[in-house]
Amino acid sequence: MDNYKKEVSEQLNGLLKKNNDAEKGYRTAAENATSENLKAYFNKKANDRKVFGKQLAAEIATFGYVPEESGSFKGKAHRAWMNAKAFVLPDNDEAMLEEAIKGEKASLEEYNEILIYSNLHFPKSTTKILKIQRDTIFNDKNVIKALELIK
Repeated sequence: MDNYKKEVSEQLNGLLKKNNDAEKGYRTAAENATSENLKAYFNKKANDRKVFGKQLAAEIATFGYVPEESGSFKGKAHRAWMNAKAFVLPDNDEAMLEEAIKGEKASLEEYNEILIYSNLHFPKSTTKILKIQRDTIFNDKNVIKALELIK
């Protein structure tokens, strides 16, 4: 049972890091966007991801483990790329939308990896949280794609 709790906590900590990266990525996108509407949208998404992180941290704690509050090196590199792209490209809004789509696709892959392909059987409460978060990310990706088409 202890090994199970550890493995579940490690999986959830991976998602927590991904959400911390996404929150910071959306903040970076908001800083680089020129449209006030897009800035507001990105800040809302950053706040949503912060809530996701808190939910995951609470789940990790229920298994008796400590949530990892930092992001990943890959996330830091992605944000640096976003800043560089915004500096060089004339249309920051389109560039930020493209990067947001890439980030959401990566998040979806990670959630699906855990929910569909993992051999772990999460408690119903954990599965419910993960599915709601994954479905929200999926919808966000579609909204961002639509915003990109409008742009």
